[in-house]
Amino acid sequence: MRKSYRVKREKDFNAIFKSGMNCANRKFVIYRLPQEQPHFRVGLSVSKKLGNAVTRNRIKRLIRHVLMKHQDHLVADDFVVIARKGVEELDFDQVEKNLVHVLKLAQVYHQER
Repeated sequence: MRKSYRVKREKDFNAIFKSGMNCANRKFVIYRLPQEQPHFRVGLSVSKKLGNAVTRNRIKRLIRHVLMKHQDHLVADDFVVIARKGVEELDFDQVEKNLVHVLKLAQVYHQER
């Protein structure tokens, strides 16, 4: 995922958490902040409670892969994906199913694009 698709600065994260809408399911939480930009930007948050660095990086890789696979269906907003306890035990298909579900709940994912 290119740098232009990432939310990296603390200021941006804080703005999304403060002013954004949130939506959740059992495995993920999404905070969304509408923006005027050509494409989406995403920030990832995986707690140390989910495992060691290898496990957390695996979770982030899976999330990034799902987002890039479905990038044509995502709206051009800023959003943050927070992984909840239990994600570390899921395989790719389960991560994809849960993440797409919560993206639809947060109105970030649109099927017709």
